[in-house]
Amino acid sequence: MSGAKPVVTIEYCTGCNWLLRAGWMAQELLQSFGEDLGGVTLVPGYGGTYEVRVDGQLLWERKRDGGFPEAKELKKRLRDQIDPERDMGHLDR
Repeated sequence: MSGAKPVVTIEYCTGCNWLLRAGWMAQELLQSFGEDLGGVTLVPGYGGTYEVRVDGQLLWERKRDGGFPEAKELKKRLRDQIDPERDMGHLDR
């Protein structure tokens, strides 16, 4: 990876009370990718939205992808986007 570090954005529905879910996922991503990320931003939304993007590119959308992501699946998608050669250890098995 060269240049600026990727930034993940998690937009969640405030009316649905999904802040804790979004915060937990942010923690999972930061714990796994640490200093390889430029940050994880939580963005309040409405209308049942739950979207995860990296540098503006959609990784997960609740309505499109059929619910909420498992941490394992989202980590794989993020890895595939920012560093496909990265070994994710037990997540890849």
